Amino acid sequence: MNQRIRQLAIEAGYEKDMFGIGHWDMPECQKFAQLIVKECAGLFPNVYVEIENEYGHTPVVAADYIKKHFGVE
Repeated sequence: MNQRIRQLAIEAGYEKDMFGIGHWDMPECQKFAQLIVKECAGLFPNVYVEIENEYGHTPVVAADYIKKHFGVE
């Protein structure tokens, strides 16, 4: 996972407790986020989208792009 998921967790209200331990650090919370990303990516298994990069517009598989964006394998 990447920083974007961490930012979304903070926006959702995940905070560290008085001992400096964040609930976000729990494996269950991280697994939950990964499952959501995979579920969303699974909605578009054969759909191509065009992304803009230094080479112009490149077609990519939407599901792969979503997983890469959030750092989920």
